[in-house]
Amino acid sequence: MAPVLRPSLSRPPLRRDGLRITSPSSFEVPAERSGDEHHDWLLTDSQRGNPATRLRAWTHGNDVRVLLHGRAYFERLAEVVEAAGRGDLLLFADWRGDPGQKLRDDGLTVSRLLCEAARRGVVVKGLIWRSHLDRLEFSHEQNRTLAESVNDHGGEVLLDQRVRPFGSHHQKFVVLRHRSRPADDVAFVGGLDLAHSRRDDADHHGDEQPQGFSHWYGDTPAWHDVQVEVRGPSVRDVEDVFRERWADRAALSRLPWHAIPDLARRLDRSADRLPPQHPDPPAAGAATVQLLRTYPNRWPGYPFAPDGERSAARGYGKAMLRARRLVYIEDQYLWSAEVAGVFADALRREPGLHLVAVVPRYPDQDGRVAVAASRHGHAVALDLVLEAGGDRVLVLDVENHASLPVYVHAKVCVVDDVWATVGSDNFNRRSWTHDSELTAAIVDGTRDPREPRDPGGLGDGARVFARDLRLALLREHLDLEDDDGLLDPEDAIVTIRRSAAALQAWHEAGREGPRPPGRLRPHDPDGVPRWRRLLVTPAYRVIADPDGRPPRMKLHRRH
Repeated sequence: MAPVLRPSLSRPPLRRDGLRITSPSSFEVPAERSGDEHHDWLLTDSQRGNPATRLRAWTHGNDVRVLLHGRAYFERLAEVVEAAGRGDLLLFADWRGDPGQKLRDDGLTVSRLLCEAARRGVVVKGLIWRSHLDRLEFSHEQNRTLAESVNDHGGEVLLDQRVRPFGSHHQKFVVLRHRSRPADDVAFVGGLDLAHSRRDDADHHGDEQPQGFSHWYGDTPAWHDVQVEVRGPSVRDVEDVFRERWADRAALSRLPWHAIPDLARRLDRSADRLPPQHPDPPAAGAATVQLLRTYPNRWPGYPFAPDGERSAARGYGKAMLRARRLVYIEDQYLWSAEVAGVFADALRREPGLHLVAVVPRYPDQDGRVAVAASRHGHAVALDLVLEAGGDRVLVLDVENHASLPVYVHAKVCVVDDVWATVGSDNFNRRSWTHDSELTAAIVDGTRDPREPRDPGGLGDGARVFARDLRLALLREHLDLEDDDGLLDPEDAIVTIRRSAAALQAWHEAGREGPRPPGRLRPHDPDGVPRWRRLLVTPAYRVIADPDGRPPRMKLHRRH
């Protein structure tokens, strides 16, 4: 059994209210009140800004468990899928899928798990990003091979390129609904693809099946990631995300160099009808879950999001308005000025607020242009938050005990131990406006009795899920066995700073003597010379970090 962490509507009238970004990124949230205590943290229906979606604002009564790293997630996924039988429904969406990726030590692969489920009579449906060509170092061939394999065994997996130019479907989730066992219904949401390099654990020795990657991370890159397992009514909401995309009648791809090979290979290019949807699974816990998404302004528009959706950006904007003591984030791409401005505004507004950001030490790609573009955006973003927060901002990266860098792929945020997110969206403009994304925002109904009981001082009280998530991540990064020095935000900052300084000093002294405990080091963004910034800025803004908002929203700097 994989190790887990266990914490344990009314619909107002819909409006097309926007969230304005000013100077450069403060969010003006339309005022709206309700009797629900979660209203102050979560977006209402109108604040989502997309009246065409079938998603509910949020659901109560969910159980949410954290699966740290790919090894734990893959083992848990295999366990629940292998227990599925005839007439059950298995849905998944992915950015990349490697058919030969092992899920367990016994050699079970992604392809075999899905194909065997289909042969048992499980209804297997999948949406995988079509991907760009392999010579651009994406996953075109792998995704197509996985789709062909599952389809040959009775499933139906579609290659989906219904995106903007230079865009992708970046959502990573799985839903399993049971024909006669609704209490076993489950969804998985987070940053983990069913792909190579992801099957790592807390020791961070890497996956024996690596994907092509930046040379800085070695032959088997160490990979840090997070997924959540959700049970309860929110499972149906995750299913709705899939059903909305599946029912989109736009062509999967209108490019002739896609259509012709598909026809030659007899690859499925149209979606069959899904089985009727079951009612909500029964309540399973005390957590309230809201699904936050990104869809771009695409032509033709998505039927379920005609102008796109930017609820991920809006959700973070609203939560930052309540941040008072500590925002803890882990992210692959903290590199957009517009996004960094949201955190910078909160730091300027709240003099007692601290920000801890855990990021990769190096970019994930080689090549002068790609590296320069990512470092440029990263440096600009960090300059913004550091200017706003000064020494209240800690930006760190991770290494394993062999002093090799760990690639941080997680997309996690915890605000004042109350509101927490785990999902696929990164803290960049691309993820907040341009690619499809899915993130779970969780407010646990169970208050944590440990002091400080109300770190934000707003009467919300610390919540078990958010606090346990933050503590579990910090214990791993700091090599701690307990939570001493971590519960109180101010104590946590001191503990983190002390550990990172000791490890950095050990490196600067030539690594003499015993290696101090901990894996965090101060992050140096390694700035880009001004002349090179001028060269890479167009590529950065158009290709690396594009803007998928409607023109009127770009003009008025709204999400």
